[in-house]
Amino acid sequence: MSTTRTPRTAARRSRSRALALPTALAVAVLLPGCVSNAAPEEESAEAAAAPAAGSGNDAPGDEVVIGFTAPAADHGWMAAVSTAAVAEADGYEDVELRQAEGTNDVGLQISQVETFINEGVDAIVLLPVDGAALTPIALRAMEEGIPVINVDREFSSPFAARSTVLGDNYGMGVSAGTYICEQLGDQPDAVVAEVAGIDSLPLTQDRSQGFADALADCGLDVDNRVAAEFTVESGEAVTANLLQAAPEIDALWNHDDDQGVGVLAAIEAAGRDEFIMVGGAGSANVMRDIQEGGSVVQATVVYPSTQAADGIRLARLIAQGKGLSDLVENEVPRSMTLYAPVVTAENVDDYLPMAFES
Repeated sequence: MSTTRTPRTAARRSRSRALALPTALAVAVLLPGCVSNAAPEEESAEAAAAPAAGSGNDAPGDEVVIGFTAPAADHGWMAAVSTAAVAEADGYEDVELRQAEGTNDVGLQISQVETFINEGVDAIVLLPVDGAALTPIALRAMEEGIPVINVDREFSSPFAARSTVLGDNYGMGVSAGTYICEQLGDQPDAVVAEVAGIDSLPLTQDRSQGFADALADCGLDVDNRVAAEFTVESGEAVTANLLQAAPEIDALWNHDDDQGVGVLAAIEAAGRDEFIMVGGAGSANVMRDIQEGGSVVQATVVYPSTQAADGIRLARLIAQGKGLSDLVENEVPRSMTLYAPVVTAENVDDYLPMAFES
């Protein structure tokens, strides 16, 4: 597909450039003719006779080119993020996805975004290796009139993205703590343990804070805590140390189901089964354990791996000048924080089809 800017594309980019200005963040005034999602009158009879789409936004519109870049798929959750984004783009005949190779090199990812800018793509979906480091190039894209959809790791400037899609890290902790309170709230002396992720990351700090706040609401606290590195090996090593230090545990929350493979290996090796365990992120293997029963794992808290797929959908709508069909508002929201539900034996069948493999 040619990257030459058509008058329609230029108009869209002018609108996107305006949205990057502070004064335009507060309010957008659109003429009625600019917000209609109805098909053009000259649409063919065959298209008019086709089955109705799920919403007007699902019907094919102007073709858009979307650039997508994310970190390397060296983690089950991250692999699922990229896979879901590609699948979402493939579902639209009016979307051409240009996917950059996954990388954990900040400099390389910056150059990937520069390439998208030079090619004149209609939108960029960016899950940054480092949000602060990618902020300047995202700002440049916005200044060039290319809307950027920031995914999972926030930029350091609100002007670097047209829209941001985030998981709820604090909410994950709240959901895990609330579930444990429901199970142990009548036991004021219950021993609660926590296997966190990388402690230096804000997302880990947010998860732990939400967990502590929710436990405090029912009079519990974290008695034993260790931090891993979101890997199987680190999960197993720190959990082995935790189990030695804590001869009795009533509940354990593990922040990440990928590292949870190691956590469960350590639990099995130690022959411990006196406590309930809550996972984090929502992997398929943990959900199958919940479904089958007989495991210490009783629940997991979802951290959606659909964030980039949602970003693809929003990029398409923004580039086509559409809003969300389920909202009265004409524009795509500036930010979205996805919910962190608890998956148990009662609802696991609803969530397993969306789960990722660790």
